[in-house]
Amino acid sequence: MHMAMDLRHLRYLVAIADQGSFTRAAEALRMAQPPLSQQIARLESDLGVRLFKRSRAGAIPTEAGAQLIERARTILALSEEFRAFAQGLATGNEGSLRLGMAGSLTLLPLIPRAIHAFRQARPGVRVTLEESNTPVLCRALQNGQLDIAIVRPPVPDPNVIVRPLMDEPSMIVLPFSHPLSGQDGIHLRDIAEDQLILFERHLGPGYYDTIIAACLIEGFSPLLGQAAPQIAATVPMVATGMGVAIVPAYLRQIRTEGVTFHPILGTVPRASIAMAMANRAPNGILRGFADILRGLCMDAAPGRQVRD
Repeated sequence: MHMAMDLRHLRYLVAIADQGSFTRAAEALRMAQPPLSQQIARLESDLGVRLFKRSRAGAIPTEAGAQLIERARTILALSEEFRAFAQGLATGNEGSLRLGMAGSLTLLPLIPRAIHAFRQARPGVRVTLEESNTPVLCRALQNGQLDIAIVRPPVPDPNVIVRPLMDEPSMIVLPFSHPLSGQDGIHLRDIAEDQLILFERHLGPGYYDTIIAACLIEGFSPLLGQAAPQIAATVPMVATGMGVAIVPAYLRQIRTEGVTFHPILGTVPRASIAMAMANRAPNGILRGFADILRGLCMDAAPGRQVRD
């Protein structure tokens, strides 16, 4: 009958090799020497190979024993690595974070700042990014392909948990050639006669409807021009003279020649931003990133409204 070998026996082998004798190894292992000798004898019998040459001077690994001891060291090291990794997973210090972001939100300064702070706090966690529109991101959350997503509400899936983060104010984008390009603040009604370049509604129905509603409050229905394939794409389209645009204020950092950005006076449409997660218990990694992002949003600039 074979002896059930476990990590304890591998530690015995390594201790004898390191100490050079059974007596000193037993002392290092805090056990009696006879049981140690018995365990090694049984192990040699079970493996069918002599592991040590015994003499009055001590114990020296045989050629086969030396090779097996090196394997034992490797296995013990892997065992410790496995244990440390498991503990890291339990505490949220090891593993991965799959982060999804709605189009153009990668340009929001808070996002790279949150990722940087998270990676500094948990260097053992690998962060991967995916950019798409909100409905696609919600499906990825439900399918387990993403852990968390930064989206523009509303979320089409009732099974996805949404945590509001903040409302970003919008700005008007004009081409240099526009008569109002030299002004600072502009009312929405000042662009009532201009072609308005909007993104396709399915990319962010909540923000799209907010823009239209703000125009209606200001007393006009916008003249919709060519639709942009992404929210950020509206800015270069304005530069070509195709019309004007209303965009989240953070897109001002897009350095596009031929356009000017203007604060909106009166009714200001705001771009809502939220965290979305599948309806499952969050792990330590997910909670850690959510806490960092939420904290940065609480420190947001005065022009932004933090959502509770």
